[in-house]
Amino acid sequence: MPDTKTRVNKINTVVIPVSDQDGMIAFYVEKLGFQKRTDIPFGNGYRWVEVAPEDADTTIALAPPPPDGKPAGNRETGIGLQTDDIDAYHAELKAAGVDVDAEVSRMGDPVPPLFWLRDPEGNSLMVVG
Repeated sequence: MPDTKTRVNKINTVVIPVSDQDGMIAFYVEKLGFQKRTDIPFGNGYRWVEVAPEDADTTIALAPPPPDGKPAGNRETGIGLQTDDIDAYHAELKAAGVDVDAEVSRMGDPVPPLFWLRDPEGNSLMVVG
């Protein structure tokens, strides 16, 4: 039987293609409270930008849109953010003008309390408590 153990030891970065990197940096840093970890120019005038919560290992890359002409934005990112106080974070984001669900969803065990937020380009992220 072949050895199926993976050599991968963590999820390092998830990518969201965006059309306005500066606007998205401002949103993720100023509205969501993330840190900008990386902002490095690379070929053809592009920038590689990564943001993350303060103590997180995994980062979110706010990458330029793909060259194949697919538009950025309006994506279900599949990204789940975790908070220890979902009600306070929901209220804080709502007060800051972030596009969040009207209220925290409470479906009961085993589903944790959660809500969805959308960034300025319409990309959705889930927040769980």
